Amino acid sequence: MNRIIENNYQSAEPEVGMGVTELCYSDRHAYTVIAVDEKTITVQQDKSVRTDKNGMSDAQSYAYESNPSGRTYTLRKRKKDGHWVATPKGNPNVFMIGHRDEYYDFSR
Repeated sequence: MNRIIENNYQSAEPEVGMGVTELCYSDRHAYTVIAVDEKTITVQQDKSVRTDKNGMSDAQSYAYESNPSGRTYTLRKRKKDGHWVATPKGNPNVFMIGHRDEYYDFSR
């Protein structure tokens, strides 16, 4: 599912405070833009708290809070496809700017 999203989503122009989603193999992680400069942006992982009572289900909902000690990444926009990726290369995932989402795939 995440690869379908990745190939069809057009990221928004980043602004400080905007939501970001890291698209992993099947999981998704919520971040917030904390800095923007000419060629890069910095994002910090949010604290995501599950708000539903669905257990090990695909139907998941979350509340998001700022996390000052959350993991940070510096991202750059790839020219070939417009996707935002971590720099230096070390995290192969694409980050979707303008939408905050958390999801845990229990089936893996």
